[in-house]
Amino acid sequence: MRNKPTVSNIKTIATTRFFNIEAMDIEFSNGEQRTYERLKPPGNGAVLVIPMLDDETVLMIYEYSGGTDRYELALTKGKIDEGENPLEAANRELIEEIGYGANKLTFIKEMTIAPGYQSSITYIVLAQDLYKASAQGDEPEPLEVVEHKLADLDNLVYNEDLTEARSIAALYMAREIVKNQPS
Repeated sequence: MRNKPTVSNIKTIATTRFFNIEAMDIEFSNGEQRTYERLKPPGNGAVLVIPMLDDETVLMIYEYSGGTDRYELALTKGKIDEGENPLEAANRELIEEIGYGANKLTFIKEMTIAPGYQSSITYIVLAQDLYKASAQGDEPEPLEVVEHKLADLDNLVYNEDLTEARSIAALYMAREIVKNQPS
């Protein structure tokens, strides 16, 4: 039986370009009290997109990641701009990052990252029936786009450059969805 705790006295204790750090007082149903801190990014969440060139080939990118200070292999991702829904943001990010748009976009799932202290929501979207398109994005340098086969996913997830858990989970979900689609 879960009784959601009472949250009170939420206050911002620091702000950066990407995050607000908030403190919040929590009282649990048994009377215990704690102060939690959380990262609360501004905005409407983010998208992570699995672009399928065909039923077997996923397009991934190498992008510099400040958190790990190296180039990481990942899926297309980005924030949802004001006035966009997740599918619109997914298509915009595809066009900006990999030079393709999608005629078919399928919402798969919402995911969080470290929900114990971070309130970010990422919408996972499968992109199929791709077409060539391009637009200027906010990347500081061109992204390297690489093809990988979903049939090799069990080996791909052990690639030392692929460490982002959201991308790994999304690839497994996409593989199952694509495998079970009618031909």
